[in-house]
Amino acid sequence: MKLSVYLGLLHTSESTLARSYREVAEGHGTEPDVFFLCRSLADQCDKHVKALTPVVDRYGEAGDESEPERLHADGLSGTRSGAVGLLRDLQDLYLLASLVDITWAVVKQAGQGLRDAELLDVVRHCESETKTQLAWLTTRMKQAAPQALIVAK
Repeated sequence: MKLSVYLGLLHTSESTLARSYREVAEGHGTEPDVFFLCRSLADQCDKHVKALTPVVDRYGEAGDESEPERLHADGLSGTRSGAVGLLRDLQDLYLLASLVDITWAVVKQAGQGLRDAELLDVVRHCESETKTQLAWLTTRMKQAAPQALIVAK
């Protein structure tokens, strides 16, 4: 069974997303909504990792050495400045959150195949929150785009 590979990917991706949310919060602290929401979403990702613990205890978690080479994403190592920088950083968060979202979907399929109610409960809760994160990121990018792309110098 290879579920452990995707549980490892999910753990790594959620942790990477949490760190990246914190990076954007600090880098764009002058935007109050970005600062507070990104910190809150980072905490949410940390809770997702914690919720995975009983599932990982049961099925295991394959680390980087067991994952296919391209089955991961690097987080943000810094933030950009200005309006366009904020837009690009939000877009990077969106890409990472999309990876997390599709990974939850794949793990959900495995949970359905295994008929594992505990795994499915974790997926339902975390997948729902991840979709909300994606919705906020989309809305915030739409809000930032006109200022960044038309008005900003």
